[in-house]
Amino acid sequence: MTQPLVTIVDDEPEIRRILTDALEDAGFRTQCFARAREFEASLKRATPDVCLVDLSLPDTDGLALVHRLALEQGAAVIIISGRAQVQDRVTGLELGADDYITKPFDPAEVVARIRARLRSPRVQAVQSDTARFNGWSAYFDRYILENEDGAETSFSHAEGEVLRLFLESPKRLISRAQMQEALGGGAGDSFDRAMDVRISRLRTKLGEDPKNPRLIKTIYGAGYIFLGDVEWA
Repeated sequence: MTQPLVTIVDDEPEIRRILTDALEDAGFRTQCFARAREFEASLKRATPDVCLVDLSLPDTDGLALVHRLALEQGAAVIIISGRAQVQDRVTGLELGADDYITKPFDPAEVVARIRARLRSPRVQAVQSDTARFNGWSAYFDRYILENEDGAETSFSHAEGEVLRLFLESPKRLISRAQMQEALGGGAGDSFDRAMDVRISRLRTKLGEDPKNPRLIKTIYGAGYIFLGDVEWA
């Protein structure tokens, strides 16, 4: 069985070395890039399973790269950055990152976070890539939502994880603990904030009234329920 491929996009040679050593010791294949341009060229040859992306790259805005990856590639995206401000973390998650790790970091934690991402529904084999519900079609192979008039809206991989979780368990309460177990990532405030961001963005794309959503209902103190009628193609 081919081992998962992890790409490291960071212009610091020592960071690339530390991550490469830790990941290869853990059984992953790795590729390293100091510049976004080189990394994006490599995507024409192979799609990695996980991308580790620094935000301070010499040839592009790291956040813009994260956003492109989230919308266009079938890989989990984990930001590794020296930017520790809450707003940086929130912005990264809003743009589609699956996780955010601050420097300095423990390589063992990075390995654990990657393994958690690879256990998530998005990177596992699934039986169907298309679900239909309440006038919407969700195409997980293309990361597209299509309404009954045929208008399309893209969603990120991170948003797709949450949407698939809801669509696979309609009309059942999904607690925060269950979401954390299914989707991986660190527990606590960072995970809760990431879920809040993704659910809010999904509601917006589904045309939900934020004060009275009809599809994704919040059960305060308990979790969420997806109330749609779902049919998998």
